[in-house]
Amino acid sequence: MKLASVLTPMSDENLALAAQTGVECITLRYQGPEKSDWQPALERIRAVGLQPAAVEDAIAMENIIRGTEGRDDEIDGILKLLEIMADLEIPVLCYNFMAGTDWVRTRVDVAERGGAMVTEFNLDQIDQAVSLDDASRSLQHEVLTADQLWENLEYLLQRIVPRAESLGINLAMHPDDPPLDVFMGRARIMNCVENFLRLVSLVPSPVNGICFCQGTFSEMGVDIPAAIRQLGPHIHYVHFRDIRGTRESFAETFHDNGPTDMVTAIRTYREVGFDGPIRPDHVPQLIGEGDGEPGYTMLGRLFAYGYMRGLMQAANQDRS
Repeated sequence: MKLASVLTPMSDENLALAAQTGVECITLRYQGPEKSDWQPALERIRAVGLQPAAVEDAIAMENIIRGTEGRDDEIDGILKLLEIMADLEIPVLCYNFMAGTDWVRTRVDVAERGGAMVTEFNLDQIDQAVSLDDASRSLQHEVLTADQLWENLEYLLQRIVPRAESLGINLAMHPDDPPLDVFMGRARIMNCVENFLRLVSLVPSPVNGICFCQGTFSEMGVDIPAAIRQLGPHIHYVHFRDIRGTRESFAETFHDNGPTDMVTAIRTYREVGFDGPIRPDHVPQLIGEGDGEPGYTMLGRLFAYGYMRGLMQAANQDRS
């Protein structure tokens, strides 16, 4: 396993802090359609001794997901992105299949340990919903069936999996967050272990895999070590976090303060042979960070780095 992180912002200070606290690789948000758009960020990452981990977020896919006009242009954009990633040695593309939203919460100021603030989702308060990752997506009702989504997903995978495989780029599907059956009138299909097994069987390939967002699988109510074992051969990327609650009503927690046995989770990733990037996700906002991006401020991430490094070292010692 390689300790990874997204940095928001990817400032010189945050890059230095990541390097100083043992992070090995950095996740990049989408930089642009040309290789030249990506090179400055890669140079800054490598200048402090770090490597790129993955690309995620802000990838144009709405027409692909909906099966509407323009989806072939979006697929061409993904194919071009794969070429850029191969040239720049970025090994993983993380994407999702949530129409109209990214991850959604109804509050961003719920008190956790010591008054740190975390995000919350409550289906009964859906009118307050906030789509946190992509302001261009709207929370409007729309009818979209599961059958349509599966058809559109297969159409996408048939076109990008062969190219990703030839380039050596791993594809990592992120679960729906929250993993409901239907949200705002739209079906959701990346919401259970069985559907992830269906995903990897649509276009079988070593590169057609999963982002195991541990908090979202916890929202599904699954046994985390059992799910890791079941999906292990297909896990290319891990978002390490925890929640308290159910898919209809839950709140984030500190990484060491939720119901999941995080020690066993890390041991199980090691047991199944996962050696890709694993990053802390959706960290609490600590004191003085109230103006930051909910879930993505830096102080909580520093705590998570140390906690995760300790777990990873313990798992390595177990194996020896």
